[in-house]
Amino acid sequence: MVTPQELKERVIEALRTVYDPEIPVNIYDLGLVYEVAVSDEGSVKIVMTVTAPNCPVADTLPKHVEQVVGSLDGVRDVHVELTFDPPWDMSMMPDHVKLELGLF
Repeated sequence: MVTPQELKERVIEALRTVYDPEIPVNIYDLGLVYEVAVSDEGSVKIVMTVTAPNCPVADTLPKHVEQVVGSLDGVRDVHVELTFDPPWDMSMMPDHVKLELGLF
């Protein structure tokens, strides 16, 4: 049996396979994922945003995340909540990503 913490780690690794179409960085390291919660029963809740409210993938990216995470063994169901509070900005990226993108 997989523990919630182990499943959360798998979910995060899966999120690192999903890329923002405008910036060549995965959505987790980009700071677009605000919360990942995993229940004992394998339900996963993800709170995320996109780079801007008018982002062309605002409709499709959460569905893609749901598919990727939902395909993991141990995941019973996935709920992805899209939020714009707080709005994303480049300060939400970790320093190693900023360095990778040449923003330092």
